[in-house]
Parts: sequence; C-alpha cells; structure tokens
Amino acid sequence: MASEERKVEESVKQRVYRTLRARVMCGAVLPGLPITINGVAEELAVSAMPVREALHRLVADGALEYLDNRRVRVPEMTLSKFEEIIAARIALETLAAIRALPHIDETRLERLQSIDADIDRAYAAKDLLRSTELNVLFHRTIYEPAASGVLLSLLDSVWLRLGPFMRLATQKLEESYRIDRHAEALDAIRAGDANALSAAIEADIQDGVGHLGRHFLSEGGTHAYNGRREQR
Repeated sequence: MASEERKVEESVKQRVYRTLRARVMCGAVLPGLPITINGVAEELAVSAMPVREALHRLVADGALEYLDNRRVRVPEMTLSKFEEIIAARIALETLAAIRALPHIDETRLERLQSIDADIDRAYAAKDLLRSTELNVLFHRTIYEPAASGVLLSLLDSVWLRLGPFMRLATQKLEESYRIDRHAEALDAIRAGDANALSAAIEADIQDGVGHLGRHFLSEGGTHAYNGRREQR
C-alpha cells in the first residue's frame, strides 16, 4: 500500500511540474508577475507540497526566480540576457537541425506541415499563446530525430528562459516576419539541403523573436507589466 501511495505522489509531482513547465515555456506566465504556491495549488486541485517542489525545480532550471518563501516569478528580460539566449538558440538549433536532417522521413515532414498550418491558424485568430506553443512544437519536431537527451535538454532550457517573453514580443510579428522561414525550412528538408535548413532556422529566430525582442526591450517593454495581478 505504501508503495502505491508513493507512486501516486510521484505521479502528482510530475504532473504539476510538467504543467507549470509547459505554461512557462509557451508564455502563459508573463515576466515579472509573481506566482503563489496557494494559487497554483488551488487551480490544479493539489496540495501545496507538489507545487512547492515543482517551483523549486523550475527555479533550478533557470525558468523562475524567488521573491520570498511563498512566491516566485518569471525573471524580467534584459537586453544583454536576451542577446545571449538568442545566440544560444541559434547555435543549438542549427546544430540540432543539421544532425536531424538525414533522419527526417516523409511522415515527420507531413507532421511539420500540419503543425505549420496550425500556427498560421492560431496567429490569424490572434491566439498568441497557442501560436507560441505550436512554434516550439514545430522546432522540436525538426530536431527530435537522432537528437540525444543532452541536446534536447539544452534546447528545453533555452526555450524555458525565452518562452514567457516570446509571447509578449510576438504581438506584432507581421511587422518583421515578412518571409515565411518555416516554409524555407520545409523546402530545405525536402531538398536534403543542410546549409539551407541551417540558414532558415537562423533567419526564423532572428527575423521573429530576435528582431521584435530587441525592439521591445529598447522601449522597456517588460516593465509595463509590473504591478498587474498575480499569476495564479
């Protein structure tokens, strides 16, 4: 009985951690806003303990930071940190794309096309949260074949740090993202052209969140969100 109880407890801990991690990565939690243990526990219908442990893990992941012993928050973005994250994304994702290319089959290519169409629909509906989530899925689906746990773990760490900010920055994506870089990436995959795929991935990052993020931060964007209500 004790063994079964431990399994249930571990399952709850993992569920809470995965749920909060996904929310941070796709931008459901805005930078600078505090997250309370009690608020999350109430929303997820769990006790405070698995929430506290999940938040501790996300702090260790670099996705959150402590305010006090009962609250954490997504760190505010700075221009220097942003540039470092963008450089890390480009280095890791172009490497992952080149490594994965020989292993991307027709089934995966069709899945990528479907995800890209979903992104277009989500953005047309102005569902920035969904479009951010799908964009991460699109990139991850490219990199998964032949990727080691190490590389994917590093990518997850970078996406966690950028996700909350990315949803804010992409509110005016059409102003900088005039060429469909996902279409270029799909064309490069069909052609088996590693150089073209690497270039498309880098341009996608730079033209999208890279360009918008620099403009957003130059205007002190994240500070505009201070003082709003707490994230539950």
